[in-house]
Amino acid sequence: MEDKIEKHTIAVLVDNEPGVLARVIGLFSGRGYNIESLTVAEVNNADHLSRITLVTSGTRMVVEQIKAQLDRLVPVHKVHDLTDEGPSVERELALVKVAGTGDRRIEALRLADIFKAKVVDATLTSFVFELTGTTAEVDDFVGLMAQLGLVEASRTGVVAMSKGAAGF
Repeated sequence: MEDKIEKHTIAVLVDNEPGVLARVIGLFSGRGYNIESLTVAEVNNADHLSRITLVTSGTRMVVEQIKAQLDRLVPVHKVHDLTDEGPSVERELALVKVAGTGDRRIEALRLADIFKAKVVDATLTSFVFELTGTTAEVDDFVGLMAQLGLVEASRTGVVAMSKGAAGF
């Protein structure tokens, strides 16, 4: 059971300064760890703080090493393993371009409606859909669109936070 590979969503509060993201990525690449998803944005302009949300996989021991090493980086203020710390909300945004006419076009619109995707651009031969959901929901939508004329997809990566009143 110790060697079981687990996926973890980790939120990191850091100083918003040049080179911080490179140091975080360097920690991963230098040790052979993989980042499956990565999002970064400033969350506190007054204090110049950014939030990095990343998804990584590894054994329990590897994930604990990752968290400990992240916590030791100088510009890091807090590290939270949202997977371990209780219920959390995770979402991903995707833009999905689909080309097609006739029945394929109608089916793409029908599926978009089921997934609550919005049409943000349309021509006579294509659509760009905007979809927000879990990674699995986005994967499912992109997979279905692949059968109907998927041209390309662009995804933000996971953003996440813990449920409840407590903050970062």
